[in-house]
Amino acid sequence: MSRILVAEDEDRIAQFIRKGLKAHGFVPTVVGDGLSAVQHALAGEFDLMVLDIGLPQVDGFEVLSRLRGSGSTMPVIILTARDSITDRVSGLEGGADDYMAKPFGFEELLARIRLRLRDPGRAEHAVLEHRGLVLDPGTRRITVDGREVDLSAREFALAEVFLANAGRVLSREQLLSRVWGYDFDPGSNVVDVYVRYLRRKVGADRIETVRGMGYRLV
Repeated sequence: MSRILVAEDEDRIAQFIRKGLKAHGFVPTVVGDGLSAVQHALAGEFDLMVLDIGLPQVDGFEVLSRLRGSGSTMPVIILTARDSITDRVSGLEGGADDYMAKPFGFEELLARIRLRLRDPGRAEHAVLEHRGLVLDPGTRRITVDGREVDLSAREFALAEVFLANAGRVLSREQLLSRVWGYDFDPGSNVVDVYVRYLRRKVGADRIETVRGMGYRLV
């Protein structure tokens, strides 16, 4: 079983991640400050770290710097509310393997964790393809019949869920959970709004509405 270090100072989020990881067979350890994150990470007992940037004592960027400075190659997924291009670039150039913005869908985080725990030589090939749609989670690029399209982070996450479940009907509740996560109102119409946005960019006929059930990538 893979051991996951979760460095997150907001207890509600930390426990949400811990319970989800435990339910999927991982062994999670939660720490709430940067110094503890550094100490645990450098102990060499973990297979991957989920790292918040806004940690007390030592922030996530410094945690990452100390980890990489020690020579550690442990995969690190940054999970933070700081979603500016500057922060993303700083995190990825600082040695993070992935960068996710809050709020988040747990199943997307789980998929990224599983991807990073695979043989690194295979990770770059984890491309999703379906009838002219090609999505590369590693480079965050998507093409439609060979033409690259520009998607927002949320649109990209939604497209990724559809491609990973091509041909299957996904309910609004499933999409809300996987893309937006735990803190969105189940009664919200955000799923319908973003499906409309995505249709405009990849083609309206690619995403079918299944009345009374949800949506399907056809």
